[in-house]
Amino acid sequence: MSSVDDVPPAGRKARFSMLRSFAAADFLTLANAACGMGAIFACLHYLDSGNSVRLWIGFALLPVALALDFLDGAVARWRRQHSTLGADLDSLSDIVSFGVAPAVIGYTVGMQGGWDTAVLVFFVACGIARLARYNVTSDQLMGESGKVPYYEGTPIPTSLVIVVVLAGAFYTGNVGVELWGGSVELGPWTLHPLVLVYAVSGSAMISETLRIPKP
Repeated sequence: MSSVDDVPPAGRKARFSMLRSFAAADFLTLANAACGMGAIFACLHYLDSGNSVRLWIGFALLPVALALDFLDGAVARWRRQHSTLGADLDSLSDIVSFGVAPAVIGYTVGMQGGWDTAVLVFFVACGIARLARYNVTSDQLMGESGKVPYYEGTPIPTSLVIVVVLAGAFYTGNVGVELWGGSVELGPWTLHPLVLVYAVSGSAMISETLRIPKP
């Protein structure tokens, strides 16, 4: 039985309780973000210590993040729970795991020139913009089924393709000064041509003409 204290005064909204609003799927979404942060810390540890095991941990955590990203949606549909925070949590977690973490991995394996940094920043900015656009336009794109039929631009988790490529480079020892494609000096800064895969990925994410069917 509720007390008078539980009823908000007239004209005032009830206090929002973050923890009470969490659905089961939201904890999986947060685990996704935790994997992304773990990958970032693994990269930092590798740069500090040179311990290759740490970087392999970083590579491995991102596929786990992807699995959690799929699983949270499946759990939400299975339990038929609507989460007030779900969409925002998902976007914020994705930018950590599939935007910032892949960019940090690129820097870690040798994309440390001035132009490289600019491209990596562009990639992350594209990921943020792509997720923001999806959140704003998803309601407009929903059909009679209540589902968004397609993605505008490539989904941000496609950045894992780049991570797999860089894992291959690391496995073969082609990192640092041996990074595939070498490096070129353009004006005051260095560019590793391989970093352009990030520019292509970021551009594809914010494309307004590229439409990917949504499963």
